[in-house]
Amino acid sequence: MVDKIIFATGNEHKMVEIRMILKDLGAEILSQREAGIRADVVEDGATFEENALIKAKEIAREAGKLPGFENAVVLADDSGLEIDYLNKEPGIYSARYMGEDTSYDIKNQNLIDRLDNVPDEKRTARFVCAIAAAFPDGSSAVVRGTMEGIIGHEIIGENGFGYDPIFYLPEYGCTSAQLAPEKKNELSHRGEGLRKMRRILAEH
Repeated sequence: MVDKIIFATGNEHKMVEIRMILKDLGAEILSQREAGIRADVVEDGATFEENALIKAKEIAREAGKLPGFENAVVLADDSGLEIDYLNKEPGIYSARYMGEDTSYDIKNQNLIDRLDNVPDEKRTARFVCAIAAAFPDGSSAVVRGTMEGIIGHEIIGENGFGYDPIFYLPEYGCTSAQLAPEKKNELSHRGEGLRKMRRILAEH
């Protein structure tokens, strides 16, 4: 039975989504910061899955040194946007695209500009989220969730963060930043990945 989960992030937007989706596990869910872990992990993997595992295992090592967290499960994700027309850029570099301190308004506008005059059928893209778990016994697991869409022609929506305002979902007629939080969790790459991981955690 999992009673403590540490999620390797300091992103509060992400923690809101994570707590909503994993709440029925009955475990205490803490961010890395809330657990008092300050490690700065170098994510030098070649895939989303490799980066998520690197992060989960490193934070698990740090958690094991803290009283009360020896039996915590550590989860970590690596997520990003793949745009087919741009050879799956920005991909694993999504957070660092154009520099980590560059605002997403600038990043999003740059991607729209790079797709200028590209027709909708060639603007296909997906959000990818790999989620890794590092268990106290040294074992690990990794799953992947995706959300398919296209890159829109303008920045629209206030509900999301990151690349959400340019990620258009044709079947819903809106960007992922225009979805209600509950609907976004139902459809999103992170939501799909977390539900897959929830099944693994429930059995562990």
